[in-house]
This record gives sequence, C-alpha cells and structure tokens, in this order.
Amino acid sequence: MIDYEQRGRVAVLTINRPEARNAVNGDVASGMESALDRFEDDADTWVAVLTGAGPVFSAGADLKAIATGQAAALNTKKGGFAGIAQRERTKPVIAAVDGPALAGGCEIVLSCDMVVASTGARFGLPEVKRSLVAGAGGLFRLPRALPTAVAMELVLTGDPIDAQRAYDLGFVNQLVEPGQAVEAAVALAERICVNAPVAVRESRSVVLAGAMADDETAWRLTNEAFGRVVQTEDFAEGPKAFIEKRPPEWKGR
Repeated sequence: MIDYEQRGRVAVLTINRPEARNAVNGDVASGMESALDRFEDDADTWVAVLTGAGPVFSAGADLKAIATGQAAALNTKKGGFAGIAQRERTKPVIAAVDGPALAGGCEIVLSCDMVVASTGARFGLPEVKRSLVAGAGGLFRLPRALPTAVAMELVLTGDPIDAQRAYDLGFVNQLVEPGQAVEAAVALAERICVNAPVAVRESRSVVLAGAMADDETAWRLTNEAFGRVVQTEDFAEGPKAFIEKRPPEWKGR
C-alpha cells in the first residue's frame, strides 16, 4: 500500500490506495512504518517526499476498517496512526499534496516537516462533524502551523481551507499547479540534499524541540547539536571545499 521510489538521495513514498481515497487501513499503516524504517536506515537517502496516488492525498482513517473492529491496526508500535503520526525521525520528510488532505490525512501532513501543495489541495479536520476528536496530533500540531484563531476555526467548524489560504498563512511552503506537487517537492528535497546531511538533521532537531522550549533549553540544544556536527568528517569538508572553490563531497558522517 506504500510505494517506495528512489530518486538519487530522495525517497518518494506514495500511499497507493486510490480506490479508497488513500484511506488508512492496517496495510497502509504497516507499509508506512516499513517505508520509514527503510528510509531512516539507508545512509545514502537523506530526504523523503510523501504523497498519495490519485486525486486525493488521503481521506484519513478507513471508517470501514473501524466499523469492522480493525481500528487498532491503523496504529503501529513505532509510528502511531498511519505509521507516522508519532514516529520519531531524524531525516526531513516533505508532504506533496495534490487534492484533499482531510481528517487523518491532514494529520499525516502535519507529521511532515514541510508541505508542497497544488492549488487543488484542501486541508481540514472534520472530525467534529461526526462527533469525533482528531486524535492523531491535529489538535495541537495545527495551532503550531497556523494562527491559533484559524486553527480553532478549522477544528470547531470542521470546514477545510483551500491551498491558497493555507499558503498565505504559512502552512504551505510552495504552491504549484495541479499535477506538479511531487516534482516540486522532489526539487525542494534536492535543495536540502546539497547540504551536509548531519548538519541538516541536527538543525531540524533543534528547530522542532526549540519551538516549544525556553531560551536556556534552546541554547543547550543548539550547543549540543553544534558539538555533534563538529565531530563529523563533513565539518572539515565544508571549509575545505569553500577554499578550493568546489562543491563539497558530503559523507554524512
């Protein structure tokens, strides 16, 4: 249910269940966990792009699976919902959204580090319309990604916002024409891949943790990250390549 495609240093992960609007069932969740394991374990792959096959990114949890007593299968040990919502990662993942990302589908997007969306994308948490609560991180991640009042609007009305508004509010990094989200996301991933991978991962970690930390903690996290980067082979390669006026050859160690 999760296709894995290698494009140089970039892995493209595709939720491939278009006949069910890429709704998350047990196969999708376990497939996502396996794909992320492969991505994290591969030293030669530095960034991933996550997308959905067909006209819908993901409609969220498969209600048929829930109705037939298979709700537990939608969560994995490492990743929680869809194998990603609670997943601890070290490498960047970019969501490429071309079509609706609703309910759990929106929460999958919120689990990623950046978002590239087409003008046909929509984002929303409609759970309250069905007397449900968005339980895969959306209730606290959405207010971190959007102004609080806007996040409250989406959560309490259950109504989605379109890609243009999401872009204007800073939720989406890049807005593209329909059908171009994956290619644009891969291009963004490749821009990240020209940088030292350990420095990228350490910087990502501090951004995520520092956003919720006090200054004292944020300084400590920054200094610790710097200390780990200093110990890598790539730390010497950066200045050397600059002096020699050539592209750096990163080892990722």
